[in-house]
Order: sequence, then structure tokens, then C-alpha cells
Amino acid sequence: MCSPNTWSASCAATDRDGCAASRVGTTGSRRSNLDSVETASEKIITPAQAWQKLREGNERFVAGTASHPNQDAPRRSSLVEGQNPFAVIFGCSDSRLAAEIIFDLGLGDAFVVRTAGQVIDDAVLGSLEYSVGTLGVPLIVVLGHDNCGAVTAAKATVDTGDMPSGYVRTLVERITPSVLAAQRKDLHEVNDMVVEHTKQTAERLVESSRLISAAVEDGRVAVIGLSYRLAEGNAELVSGFGALEHPAVLRSALPK
Repeated sequence: MCSPNTWSASCAATDRDGCAASRVGTTGSRRSNLDSVETASEKIITPAQAWQKLREGNERFVAGTASHPNQDAPRRSSLVEGQNPFAVIFGCSDSRLAAEIIFDLGLGDAFVVRTAGQVIDDAVLGSLEYSVGTLGVPLIVVLGHDNCGAVTAAKATVDTGDMPSGYVRTLVERITPSVLAAQRKDLHEVNDMVVEHTKQTAERLVESSRLISAAVEDGRVAVIGLSYRLAEGNAELVSGFGALEHPAVLRSALPK
């Protein structure tokens, strides 16, 4: 490096070359960090491995030891050109049910779709089919929770016959079959109805989408229903279809 008192054109060249070398070294280091992030995110995993990652993240959240992964600048930069989430989470819009937090996830980890009461419509089906058909996501999670306001409203309508006005009526109408199914099983508490609605939603999903049903049959995708408890913070697997070893999960989505 030249002294400020003896600076000349030749010194400028020397400084420029030195700075260029420094930039190359810094850029190379940054590129190396990004490559390691991209390699990790592009690793193909199975439905069972995806569920294990979610389960481990939820266990950290419950224990208060969340690691907040994939939330730094290199991770953000690595996702500019594309995404490769390992799960799609279709859950209730309730503000207490932030999927990325309760499963201790970061940027690019999960493709998230939310509606009140996790009600299925054409936009939801299109979003889920995109996650499977285009992004190659191996796991679809239907996420319900206790004390759900939408399920409570549907239960009240069934009990009283009073239908809410506006577009809330549409939500209630789509949840009502789950409430009636729970009652036929002699389940009358709203939280039991929430679990039944989660099961019914997962089943309705694979029945409604040929693309998702075919992916389940091929073993490429599993669809599972989880019931989240607000006080404890844990998400329990209550139903599903696909290649997961669990008593609540059926291997096939096709009717017997």
C-alpha cells in the first residue's frame, strides 16, 4: 500500500489490484456460504424425513430451545432465484398458529397456505397442487388447533340453527359436515370436533385432487392431519395418507 504522501498513478494501480483481490476473496467466501445453503436446501427428502424435521422443530419449540434456522442473510440471498420447501402446511389463519414458529422453521423451509378453519376452496387446492406438482414438496400438513373460532361458529349454527351473515356463512357451511360427523361419533365438545374436522379436511383433500392422490399412491407424497394445542404448543398427528409408519396414517388414499 502506498503512502498518502507519495501517491501516484502506479500506486493507484497497486491499490486497485489489491482491492480487487480482496473483493474476489470476500466474494468467493460469500459464494461458498451460499453454495452450502443451496446444497442443503436442494437435498431431496422423503415424506417420513420431512415429518421428522417438523416433529423435531416442534419439540424444540415446546421445550423453549428453538434454533431459528435459515433466517440469516446468506439464506435469504440463496433463495432469490427459487425455492425448495420440504413441506407445505395448510392451516387455520388463527394468529396463534404461526407455522414457521411452532415448527421452528426458516426462510424457504415451508410453503404455507392458510384460511380460517383450514377450509378448502379452489385457491387452496391450486396452491397445494402447485407445491406438489411444481415444487416437488413431499409432505402436506393439514394443521388444526383447539379452541378454533371457525369450528366453534359452525357448532353454534348446528346447535341453534342461526346462520351467520356475509362470507362467514361460507366458512360455516364448509365446516358443518365435520361437526355433524363428530356428533354421529358421539363427540360433542368443540375440541373433539376440531380433531374430526382436521381428519375430514385431510381426507377431503386427497379425494378432491387427482394430482395429490396420485402422488400419495406413488409414495412421493404423504398427507397428514395435525392437531395443535395452544397451551402446550405441541402438534399431534391424528390422521393421514401415505408412506409414513404411524397408526393414524393409512398407506392408500383410494377407497376400499
